[in-house]
Amino acid sequence: MKKTTGTDRSVTRNWRPATQAVRGGTWRSEHGETSEALFLTSGYTYDDARTVADRFAGDAEGMTYSRLQNPTVAMLEERIALMEGAEACRAQASGMAAMTAALLCQLSTGDHIVSAKAAFGSCRWLVDHLCPRFGIETTVIDSADNDAWEAAIRPNTNVFFFETPANPTLDVVDMQHVCDLARAHGITTVVDNAFATSVLQKPLDFGADVIAYSATKLMDGQGRVLAGAVCGSEEWINEVLLPFQRNTGPNLSPFNAWVVHKGLETLELRAMKQSENAVALGEFMEDRVRKAGGTMLHPGLPSHPRHDLAMKQMRATGPIFAFDVGSRSTAFAVLDALALVDISNNIGDARSLMCHPASTTHANMGAEARADMGVTEGLLRINVGLEDIEDLREDLDQAFAAAGL
Repeated sequence: MKKTTGTDRSVTRNWRPATQAVRGGTWRSEHGETSEALFLTSGYTYDDARTVADRFAGDAEGMTYSRLQNPTVAMLEERIALMEGAEACRAQASGMAAMTAALLCQLSTGDHIVSAKAAFGSCRWLVDHLCPRFGIETTVIDSADNDAWEAAIRPNTNVFFFETPANPTLDVVDMQHVCDLARAHGITTVVDNAFATSVLQKPLDFGADVIAYSATKLMDGQGRVLAGAVCGSEEWINEVLLPFQRNTGPNLSPFNAWVVHKGLETLELRAMKQSENAVALGEFMEDRVRKAGGTMLHPGLPSHPRHDLAMKQMRATGPIFAFDVGSRSTAFAVLDALALVDISNNIGDARSLMCHPASTTHANMGAEARADMGVTEGLLRINVGLEDIEDLREDLDQAFAAAGL
């Protein structure tokens, strides 16, 4: 009997998540390699003219062009879909390529989108600037106000778009409420799940329609490549997303796909341990931050206004949290005093990283929009890595002391 290697979906979909992360979407060639092969090719050859005609017509399976299919990229897509519990997935060149494609593939002039105001700066740019340029109406709301979602619905509302937990204020959206509301009104829900991944929460379990990712973050987990992904039903992926992707080309390179594919093997181990470290570091820092007159934004701590909801929706609350130290000068002083934690605007890395969102990830929004979102001048965002928690405590302790906190 031939041993399955992850290509038979009737088998792999019944595997548990940890097994899917290691073995799902493994296509072995005739050489029987243990590590997935890297196919660096843009095109393919065919045995005869009928074969290529049938493939282009959709009457036969097989590769035609790497803007449409590539074996390495397809392995990644299959593994992400399995882990997500989704019917299908299409990989993208970056997280923002994924967000852009997930929205624009289904929106047209005259449509309306409701978006959470707490979001990554570039996601807000899509909603605040790009969509209106094409006649797509937008409404930005406080995602923690359940009533605000329904109040924002118009006859032409097509999409609800939100991230939970949100970047960088760690707002938590009540996914069951929002997804149920969307479903009742025939609205497609698009969830940015980059802060959690399917390891920590599965929006599809709450009724979400489309899940979008920056796979650059936790999925890769080591700051090596850019990548994105969009998951959903097979019908939505193939009939709504794929025509947009086929003709606009935001495709992921095979090499980057291979790197992320290998990163998924350790995703659960990293995400759970980094979540544990983040809670421990947050507990250590909270009193210090409060005594300095600041605030802690950490869904894994009881002080977070939606802590109970976060614990209900998530297995663990992830490696990222934020805290306010009062002013830009104090925030910069903390950053400049760090000896172990790196100053960097990336997240999801196995290394601990910290940044000042108002001057980096959300700098292009303008002061008024940042204030409305809660991105204050004293806000710092930290990605807690896999270092020894005692070393992290010591570094934050001395950095706070150097900043006069």
